[in-house]
Amino acid sequence: MSGSKTAGMNEPVQKSRQKPTRSESHDLIDITHHKNAPRNPTQWRPSYHFIAPTGWMNDPCGIGYDPATGLYHLSFQWNPHGNDWGNMSWGHATSPDLISWTTYKDPILTPTADYDCRGVFTGCLRSTDISGNPGSLTAIYTSVSNLPLHYTLPYVIGSESLSIAVSQDGGITWERQDCNPIIAGPPEQFTVTGWRDPCITTWAEGPLSKDAPATLYGFISGGIVGKTPTAFVYTVDPNDLRKWEFLGPLVDVGLNLRLSRWSGDFGANWEVANMMTLSDGRVSRDFVIMGAEGCLSSEGTIKDGVREAGSKREPRGQLWMSIKASEKRDSNSTDEALASYAFSGFLDHGCYYAANSFWDVQTSQQIVFGWITEEDLSDSLRHRQGFSGLTSLPRVVKLMTLNNVTKARNSSLSSITSIEGVPDAPGTGTSTVHTMRITPDSRLSRLREGAQKSQLVDVPLSTTPKVMTALQSTRWEIEAEFSVGQACARVGIKIPHTSDSQDQNCTTLSWIPDSETFIIHRPHLDNAEVNQGFETAPHTLFTFLKEGQEIEETLRVRAFFDASVLEVFVNDRTVISTRIYYPDDHSSGPIFFAEGDTTNNDGRPPATLLKADIWDGIGV
Repeated sequence: MSGSKTAGMNEPVQKSRQKPTRSESHDLIDITHHKNAPRNPTQWRPSYHFIAPTGWMNDPCGIGYDPATGLYHLSFQWNPHGNDWGNMSWGHATSPDLISWTTYKDPILTPTADYDCRGVFTGCLRSTDISGNPGSLTAIYTSVSNLPLHYTLPYVIGSESLSIAVSQDGGITWERQDCNPIIAGPPEQFTVTGWRDPCITTWAEGPLSKDAPATLYGFISGGIVGKTPTAFVYTVDPNDLRKWEFLGPLVDVGLNLRLSRWSGDFGANWEVANMMTLSDGRVSRDFVIMGAEGCLSSEGTIKDGVREAGSKREPRGQLWMSIKASEKRDSNSTDEALASYAFSGFLDHGCYYAANSFWDVQTSQQIVFGWITEEDLSDSLRHRQGFSGLTSLPRVVKLMTLNNVTKARNSSLSSITSIEGVPDAPGTGTSTVHTMRITPDSRLSRLREGAQKSQLVDVPLSTTPKVMTALQSTRWEIEAEFSVGQACARVGIKIPHTSDSQDQNCTTLSWIPDSETFIIHRPHLDNAEVNQGFETAPHTLFTFLKEGQEIEETLRVRAFFDASVLEVFVNDRTVISTRIYYPDDHSSGPIFFAEGDTTNNDGRPPATLLKADIWDGIGV
């Protein structure tokens, strides 16, 4: 009912989209025993990753900082009534630092109005009222009145609209506005595959920004049937957030654009597209991050009888694209694309989707949260554990600039489509390389407080791996740096889950120099109800010209593990999130290793572990 107030929270509780076709939720199945299930249903439940109080959750939404209270806000797509997708509402939590969260036990928005009776879908947050005045919070969300919704189904006009809710008390209670919905549906001239997940931001190179630098732009994700995935771009009146004016589609890249393995498949429909301008402090580039639906399915590769993990998941990806604003576009046309493709890559190569972001005025950086899925478990095992899905650790994205680059390990620079390579002055033989920098938020170092720290320094890795003191918990962080020789065939880290340390019982993080591939091998389970496939990501090391000498960068790996969640960052530009569903909570190691032929390497080891720091028992 338009304008009604959603019931607020009771007392908040302290925190201790495998998205199907959007239809009604399934009945829950009560499973009491399964082979290779955890010893108890909470064993796989993370502790320092944000998670809903119970049940199903997917997209992070309504993320931002409220200067009036000094708190960060995180909402999330939540089914408060079950462990399957359905009854989509906004759950809510607040934090002083993006690390420790206070979670409200009841949703702040539920599907109760006529225009959102089928779901309160993903959206964004502004730290003002609808007139742009500070001191309030405004949520702009997709209101859904008809299901099912899917990019493969004919789109029913009116299924999705744009609505607003305002909180005057720091996010405790929310008032839907009488003007809802503020936009009834997608632009009439397009047959769309979807139209949802609003994002409001500035755009330095936007079509109106030269004359009005403070212009606000609204981006609504979707696609044009038979033509391209895209975001639909609007101007938004900063003094009246109800007023949106359509400008045109953001890009026209065609269906299933896939330039190389470095860039991924941009699919047929986008979800949760976020626009941002990223800088290295000197130069900047415009980026869009998006969840791409409708990627071409692949059987994946097979190694040692195990198939690549992604082949058993939904055919979608979490990607980024650098764009250039169009200079030749007809300013009176709303049919032409506003920007063109520049270069692109993966935000995450694993079971991570629906990334959402905000500009953090406290730290002056772009913060990204994503949904880490539960799709590697069968429904029966997922129901037994009592929760589905969680939110990733906060990440910071910036523009990465690498100077005086001469080459990559094996590939030519021109073949790596996830970078922009700009040749330097003639005769230098070097290039300046730009790409997206993706790092864990520096505030995550607070998780280390009270953890047991161990360290290794300057360890040659050859035929004998280096074993460290056994891990005592399933909540740890590892930060390691390797110098990788030209004769190295494989280098990395093993985390054994049994005392015998056999490879099939290990989680193994490794880089293969010849194929320029980073791989996560997950432990083998005698259970067909768990996707045990391995994760892969293209990754190379660059060589730089320094004082007349060519020097290759080191391999830097940072990994966070939390009960069943593994997030791995490699050289601040390659990220893989995955799940490790081992039935026991035993761990040993870690073991640092390298493989390769030393006979043709002047007796030097294939690799050297320059430094490794391990924090065991991290958490809030």
